[in-house]
Amino acid sequence: MSDDEQAGGDGPDEPRGGRSSDDGPKGADERKAEGGKEDRDDRERDDEKEPGDEKADEDEEADEREKERERAAGRFKAYTRDPLAEDEGDDSTTDLAAAARTRRATRLLFDVGGDLNRFDRTYFNRAHIGDNINLLLGARRPGAGMRSGPVPEEELRRLRRAHVAPEGYVRLRNALRARRLLVLGAAPGTGRTSTALSLLDEVTTAVADGTGTEPAARIRRVDSDGGVRQLAERLDGEGGQEWRGAGLLLELSLDRADALPPDEMDLDELAAALARREAFAVIVVTVGSAANPLLAGRYGMLCPPAPTEELLTTRLRERLEERAAEAREGDAPLAELLARAEELAGGSEVTDAVGLDDLRPAEAELLASLLAGHVLGDVSRDDLLSGCRSIAAEQAHEWFAGVDRALTALTARPDAAERGAVRSGTATLFHPVAFRIALAVLGGASHSAVAAAAHLLTWELSVQSDPDHTPARPLFCDDPEADVALSRAEFTDGKVEVDGHDVPARLIYYRGSALPSAVLTELWERHFPVRAPVVRWLRLLADDPRDQVWMRAAVAAGELCVRDFDHGYTELIRPLAEATTHRRLLFAATTLDQAAGHDSHRKAVHRLIGDWSRKGTLSQRWTAAWALGYGNAAASTDDTLDALARIGVRDDDEGLGKVAASHNAVRLLARPDAAEVLARMADWTHHKREPYQDLGLAATVRLAATTVDELLTDDPDAFLDGADSPWGDRGDWPVALALAAVRPELVEPMADLMWTAQNTARSKDVAMDSLEDLLRSVERKNGDEWTRPGLAALLPALATEEHDRRRLDWLLRRMMNDPEKPLPEPKARQLWWLAVEPEDRSRRSGPRRVRTREEERHG
Repeated sequence: MSDDEQAGGDGPDEPRGGRSSDDGPKGADERKAEGGKEDRDDRERDDEKEPGDEKADEDEEADEREKERERAAGRFKAYTRDPLAEDEGDDSTTDLAAAARTRRATRLLFDVGGDLNRFDRTYFNRAHIGDNINLLLGARRPGAGMRSGPVPEEELRRLRRAHVAPEGYVRLRNALRARRLLVLGAAPGTGRTSTALSLLDEVTTAVADGTGTEPAARIRRVDSDGGVRQLAERLDGEGGQEWRGAGLLLELSLDRADALPPDEMDLDELAAALARREAFAVIVVTVGSAANPLLAGRYGMLCPPAPTEELLTTRLRERLEERAAEAREGDAPLAELLARAEELAGGSEVTDAVGLDDLRPAEAELLASLLAGHVLGDVSRDDLLSGCRSIAAEQAHEWFAGVDRALTALTARPDAAERGAVRSGTATLFHPVAFRIALAVLGGASHSAVAAAAHLLTWELSVQSDPDHTPARPLFCDDPEADVALSRAEFTDGKVEVDGHDVPARLIYYRGSALPSAVLTELWERHFPVRAPVVRWLRLLADDPRDQVWMRAAVAAGELCVRDFDHGYTELIRPLAEATTHRRLLFAATTLDQAAGHDSHRKAVHRLIGDWSRKGTLSQRWTAAWALGYGNAAASTDDTLDALARIGVRDDDEGLGKVAASHNAVRLLARPDAAEVLARMADWTHHKREPYQDLGLAATVRLAATTVDELLTDDPDAFLDGADSPWGDRGDWPVALALAAVRPELVEPMADLMWTAQNTARSKDVAMDSLEDLLRSVERKNGDEWTRPGLAALLPALATEEHDRRRLDWLLRRMMNDPEKPLPEPKARQLWWLAVEPEDRSRRSGPRRVRTREEERHG
């Protein structure tokens, strides 16, 4: 502020108070029609009044007008409150900025190959590649084909040629040679059986070379039904002589409720028996809680998976060499074919279609067959991509297939005494599949949130499978390492938001962008009975106060609705859209927005939201408003704003519609057509009807109260430092200042809107408070610059007239005299000169736009 104005400047002139259209003065014709009798009576009454009575009446009228202005200001202030605060039945508010950030991150997990319906019936059933390579795909069951008997030498020769040793293979081989017994732990499908056979092949070949004799069946698979103790007895028995110098492969299944792992003494006895027969054995187990004692003992070791790139290259070379043996004149050489296949495998089209960070041996074999067939001209590009997409779908099918068969085996036992074990086994059986579903829904959240959600779903699945009995709830069954291995997941160090503050957390993701969609598709389209417990579970997640949970669940619910919208609308969207808590309404709106992101469902969502905005209940109108704020729930921005106006001007909701409509109108300002949104806000503000005026004024005030983080952009990197987005690192900036900084052409429309709000009686107090918030954001508490560029662009447009500058001076003085947060005088001076003498900027010439007759009447 200037020195002259500091010396004795008066406060700004108060804007004239507004009156409703019913309070306007009567016309001359109306006064004449009332006749002269009333005028004479009025004059006679006026003559009888004492001068003091006239003054009292004037004071009473003035008091009544002042009270009416206060009531109007109070009503308007209610229109600008936090739309997600004070939920009925909820004791916490929702952080919309955190929810918006979670939504942006979650949508990436499902953004695979464009339309996510790509998994719908894209199973690649058979490939015929040339004359030599035939591939039949089906649900792979690791270990399903393992039976007792010798391993053919032909299989061993192929294993020697194609096996890719995992990291630490030499250490595994040395341990087997030293102890003769190795307990090898790994997840199914990671090549653990191939690694075990390769280890046994190497150590038994060395024994045969040293003794000069080789057993008739050098490597044998052993049935696991007898267990470790029976195997040791068999080695020491009469038939054990046939196994001298042999390598034995035993795969233990520990997923049954009554399955107990062998103890250390049993393993010692088996190792001693192997030593007496100069034999070796590898016991393959699945990592998990049941196998932990085995893997922690002296014989246990983990088997890491083979490296993907080397595995794929080996399989490609093997496939192409088979064809090269029959090469004809003019065919491309092997090296050229291999280079073309590797280039194709590394291309974005194939890697996006596969959608997996690493491949397991069977998957690498499939991909190699497809790539080899394509470069040889036997597989079309469409069939190649379809086969690539089927890999993740096949993995999801494998995860869920056979669970009910295992459950039937548990519940079919006639012995009633085992009922408790069966109940416990049910929960244990369902936990791995529940964890995979929870990870598909909440991928990117903290591991604790995913694990807790998995236990909730385990309970729901157990109740659904056996409703007559309360399911047992295992308390110590969690094993994070096993969960990661069995679900192809990974931990990363990251942060989660707690009450608006970032805290360190261990996050968990699928190792592949295709797996979340594949799991949800497999779940929803192939296993209809599981929908009921999953719907109940999603409703529970909708009430979770953590943004990282309920928002991710809402996005996943939208993906499920795309796969069957009729069922999703009936069981999820409509019940939640009729709820009494704002979080549930926002959950339903987010679900609808996610469905609207698909071309197949966009028009249906548009019609539904349009109906709710016209004739829906209060809860449905709120849900529609939040869905419209995402920008996808109507055919165009113009239609979106029309629907928001219909919601905002309803007079049967005590102003709740204005709260939601004004907030979601501002959320649209991140879009390229922000100028259209501001123009519509101006139309509302200058409308002849008061409800439209209040809607426009409320939206204007929210320009300062809403942060950029709450706007709707689907770019998750939009607000990072150094990002290409024009928003840059302005995520915590007020919308008005961020727009002023990145889009200078919007400064004048915003300034006009804010000027109108500051000069309207019922909105001026809230508008001045919002301007104070903008001024205080010029720098952070530690003194770092914050929104100064935005203020430098916006303030000059707000202080073009003497009246505006006097109002700014009054506001700065009020801030300086604030007893709680006094503004230092040097900072007040800086803000003043930022407004009245901006550097390198030309002041806008000409007076402010003249107010219309309706604006004058309504204040």
